[in-house]
Amino acid sequence: MGSVEQPLVSVVIPAYMAAGRIRATLDSIFAQTYPNVEVVLVNDGSPDTAALEVAIQGYDGRLIYIRQENRGPSGARNTAIRAARGKYIACLDSDDVYLPEHLSRQVAMLERDGLALTYSDSQIFRNGVPAGRAFEHEPQHPPVSFEKLLKEECCVMTSAVVASRQAMMDAGLFDERFRRCEDFDLWLRMSFRGGRMDFDRDVGIEHRLLPTGLSSDGYLLKQGRIEIYKKTLDTLSLSPAQRELIRDLIAMTEGKSQMDMVKRHVREGRYEEAAAAAQRASVLLQDRKSRWTAWALRTMPRAVGGYLGFRESVAARKRKRDAGSNGNLKTQDGSVQLQSEELAGRNQS
Repeated sequence: MGSVEQPLVSVVIPAYMAAGRIRATLDSIFAQTYPNVEVVLVNDGSPDTAALEVAIQGYDGRLIYIRQENRGPSGARNTAIRAARGKYIACLDSDDVYLPEHLSRQVAMLERDGLALTYSDSQIFRNGVPAGRAFEHEPQHPPVSFEKLLKEECCVMTSAVVASRQAMMDAGLFDERFRRCEDFDLWLRMSFRGGRMDFDRDVGIEHRLLPTGLSSDGYLLKQGRIEIYKKTLDTLSLSPAQRELIRDLIAMTEGKSQMDMVKRHVREGRYEEAAAAAQRASVLLQDRKSRWTAWALRTMPRAVGGYLGFRESVAARKRKRDAGSNGNLKTQDGSVQLQSEELAGRNQS
């Protein structure tokens, strides 16, 4: 169908301390093969407003720019969605960039199958270093359903999402009380209402993990997920089986949170606190690993500390080695080239 007949896609971007990265993000949108796109950029009370507004000069007429007091990513996205005119909403964080075919592929799926939401795989970069694909870390088990979203058998990355604006509005948009896992909460509500979802196994975005990002603390991320589980229990008309599943997931996630605390306490040399956290984890998880950890921290805590330190150093060396062997992403001088750098090169030429 011609570009006039293709539905408008509104790409919504919450911006907070994003001045140094926003041009690469915007360039990746305007390089899309899909022709009918608008961009809604919300400055969420950012301290770098002056630099951000300098960075977006030259995009006049190609984006809707809104400033507001800081309300967090949920509040910024909600403002953008309400201002958007598109049939579909594409969520993109200011850290991330699209590959050129992303929107074309997602809209084709949405239109063909009458879906409420689609998402793609993504290439992850950690501090500029390739760290694998999202679906490698979190394998997908189709079809997407409410229960599979709950169990993380289908994991949705927000920057890879393109969804029906009406379905998002009908579900109540993002819950602005939450600073973490607010996207997980919305996908659950959309699915529970009957919104059909699917995913594209091809990589559609580059997702850049930053040390200061809201998802960088594994313990806090798990605690955020527990809050969403509890909200789901309190607010949705669940079946007895669904309620039992969520209670089991709360216990498992809290157990994993305690194991995160074990590692943190051991790194800080706080072995008594580590042993107490391991004991709590063993009760919640009821697995061999947590029981062994609890026993070892009671009987030989410093040996456990040495072992965990060794494991972390091995993992760090492996990440570095994997990044160096990823020939497909190297330039001639051996450095890693991101899609955003390729776009910047084209714009400068």
